[in-house]
Amino acid sequence: MKFSKKCRYGVTALIDLAMYSRDTHVSLGSIAERNQISPQYLEQVFASLRRARIVRSVKGSQGGYLLNYPADKITVSQIVEALEGSYHLESETGNGEGTASIVTETIQKDIVDRVNDRLDQILQNLTLADLEQDCMQREQDEENMYYI
Repeated sequence: MKFSKKCRYGVTALIDLAMYSRDTHVSLGSIAERNQISPQYLEQVFASLRRARIVRSVKGSQGGYLLNYPADKITVSQIVEALEGSYHLESETGNGEGTASIVTETIQKDIVDRVNDRLDQILQNLTLADLEQDCMQREQDEENMYYI
């Protein structure tokens, strides 16, 4: 399992949007520049986020993007699903009989189902606001760091 570049860029851009869109919309170009992401690629990412209604766009020459909901109402699972579809490990179906079927069921129950349950537990309880807050805390800690 791999956290794709599309997901990384999407989460990065949404954290940026949450941080900078408190009073107004934010241009895609400024998000791309601050995070060193290709604006063309980011446009594709935001198209998926728009379709999932996580963000909304403001049209015009001074246009940009806003979060469609408060950051504490947007979960990481919603973001990942909008960008990649299901994040779960695929289920195995038993084709055999006897021992082969028992082994397949055991793998499904003891590995796949448990991993999927844990993924749900983490990603459904982690919000964009949590990520934004953590990022801001790290930024503040970095500013307060003294180097000799």
